Amino acid sequence: MSNVILWDYPKSSASYRVRIALNLAGIDYEIRTVDLLARDHIGPDHMARNPQGFVPVLDIDGHRLTQSLAILEYLDATRDIGLLPKEPVARAQQTALAHAIAVDLHPVCNLSVVGFATKGKEPQRTEWMQHFITPRMAAFEAILEGFDQSPFCCGATPSLADIVLMPQIYNANRWGADYSDCTRIKKVETACSAHPAFVAAHPDR
Repeated sequence: MSNVILWDYPKSSASYRVRIALNLAGIDYEIRTVDLLARDHIGPDHMARNPQGFVPVLDIDGHRLTQSLAILEYLDATRDIGLLPKEPVARAQQTALAHAIAVDLHPVCNLSVVGFATKGKEPQRTEWMQHFITPRMAAFEAILEGFDQSPFCCGATPSLADIVLMPQIYNANRWGADYSDCTRIKKVETACSAHPAFVAAHPDR
């Protein structure tokens, strides 16, 4: 049994990111599922782990960490997996690219937000997802023009942007959001889909 424990829900975008990063770092970890649909995340056990009631929660190196972007930063700093460049301008630019999804798009597609806004009803829920995902994927595509996809978002190795993009692609496909014209994103999707760290992290694996 691993001493690294990931409190996780398979289809959670934030959890998906952390699984990718753990795989990139070659870290052996144990998954303990927190069922969001069963509302386990707001039960006393999980609230004791994270008072926000969110996944992921990562137990690693004797620490308990929350918030996927903070966890990714920790893994990059301690395992040197190269998620962001060291040069300040390039680092800021690649961080902004990743945040276009992780900060600007992901929160409005969060299960609790969508549930409150649509009361969980269809077709309102699907319309909500498509309304936000489709144009913001197009915006990400436009920002990608400033980077060299060879073959990943920002170069020859997976970056923070790739780690946040692939869970969003999964969501786009789930909700029928159209990104078929996003040729740069499709190129990155192909590369990531063939990478073992991404394959092993996939929610449907």
